[in-house]
Amino acid sequence: MNDPTVIREILESAKTIAVVGLTNREGRASLGVSRFMQARGYRIVPVNPAIDSALDEPAFPSLEAAVAGAGAPIDLVNVFRAPEFVPAIVDEVIRLKLPRLWLQEGVVHAEAAQRAEEAGVKVVMDRCILKEYMAKGW
Repeated sequence: MNDPTVIREILESAKTIAVVGLTNREGRASLGVSRFMQARGYRIVPVNPAIDSALDEPAFPSLEAAVAGAGAPIDLVNVFRAPEFVPAIVDEVIRLKLPRLWLQEGVVHAEAAQRAEEAGVKVVMDRCILKEYMAKGW
């Protein structure tokens, strides 16, 4: 977990990012980070049952719906939810056979992250994807 090689591989190879907890409210970290990643060429797929769209992309109520409706494979699940929601998200990631999971800064659930890794999911936890992207000098 948090292996620099894995972080680099994710940033270089992921194309479509499902963002769980993405909001369309200005000033929120999920929107700012996702807008930044979208501007760098990543496709953002919002996953939030409380919104219809964000960043000119339709929102989906669940990861399952996002996988079915995104029109492209989901390469990475980026999570902006409180830690208590992570076990259920990990269950869905494993069930849907999604390859990568990124838990943003402050989103820490070691047991669920370990379960994801044991299922073959590459995991980054308690790191900001924007900061990691910037640290690579891209």
